[in-house]
Amino acid sequence: MTDKNSLVDNMSVYPAEVTVTTTDNEIRTTIQQSLIDPDAETHVYKRRWYILLAYSLLACTQGGYWNTWGPIAASSEDAFGWSDADIALLSNWGPISYVLATFVMSWVVDVKGLRWACLSTAIMVAAGAGARCITDQPPYVKWTVNIGQFLNGLAGPVAMGVPPALSALWFPVKERTTATAIATILNGIGVGISFALGTSMNVGQMLNGLAGPVSAIPPVLSCGWFPARQRVTATSITTSAAFVGIAASMVLEAAWAVFVLLLILVYFPAKPPKPPTLSASVERMDFMTGAKTLIRNARFWVICATYGISLGVFNCWQSVLDVILKPHKIDESEAGWLGFYSILAGCVGSVILARFADVFSRHMKMFLLLLYISGTGCFVWFTLLINGTIPESTCKSNNSHSKGSIV
Repeated sequence: MTDKNSLVDNMSVYPAEVTVTTTDNEIRTTIQQSLIDPDAETHVYKRRWYILLAYSLLACTQGGYWNTWGPIAASSEDAFGWSDADIALLSNWGPISYVLATFVMSWVVDVKGLRWACLSTAIMVAAGAGARCITDQPPYVKWTVNIGQFLNGLAGPVAMGVPPALSALWFPVKERTTATAIATILNGIGVGISFALGTSMNVGQMLNGLAGPVSAIPPVLSCGWFPARQRVTATSITTSAAFVGIAASMVLEAAWAVFVLLLILVYFPAKPPKPPTLSASVERMDFMTGAKTLIRNARFWVICATYGISLGVFNCWQSVLDVILKPHKIDESEAGWLGFYSILAGCVGSVILARFADVFSRHMKMFLLLLYISGTGCFVWFTLLINGTIPESTCKSNNSHSKGSIV
């Protein structure tokens, strides 16, 4: 029999993997001495911050492009004649593509390394952004935009799941939590930026303002200044000015995606020449063996379902926030700022709550229950506000939605 506290305290001195199992009052240890070579060379490279920056920009870009259409739903419907169902499908391509690509991209990360995973992800994001620029003319624009959203969704597994692997490969132990948090939060910040850009564009207001006085001008202009053979062309050119706001933003976003691709292409190795720690040099479990182990692990599925259902439902709901709030007389701009503040609150709150989770790690179950109960209460509050059961105000709506997002 071994004293548990002394065993745990001395774990760090073992140059190997230590497995501790407890049966009643007996603690058994299994030490595999051959896994870690104590003489292996380690080095922490300054270029790790470039790697983190490049990946974070990629994650931010992917998240922002996925949420492009929700914040400008009303404007897009006016410009292209789309329906609420069309906007919902564009947002749904994110989770649909994610599910389709998860296993393949996990294999690429584990077997081929981070370079191939991030490079292929950057290519898909850039290709998706480029596909949206092919045309802005209905009905063809619906096809190109859907293709672009599908390609961007395929990049989701790497954009959202790689941070722990990246920080373990490039950063020392004391910096891993920070690196993981930065890379993880940037994807959410990209979604928040898309809300802010959607409101700042004011595309919906611009089109609505132009619709009355300008819609009658193209035929009159073409008849007065162009011969019969050129009137149709002149009219279509003048009318297409209504699409300039959205089309210009698509081109700028495609250019930014290409810039991020170049950052990955120029320098993004699969791993550093020397690992930052001894543990980073350990040979990992075979991919198929690890996948089979996870599939047979019941606790993994409980955690997966709890996290996936709560986060997945909320993210998909928030991506069409403008469509959901439209029947409640909340305009595109207000819905966009509501989404932006909630994402911002969620990013800041996640860092603070993570610290609380570390402090109260022995009471994690109770901590999570309180968070889920609090989140449910906030969204019930938000629902009552929207439906008019409770006197509504913009401040109250922002508070309830933002607090729910934090949880």
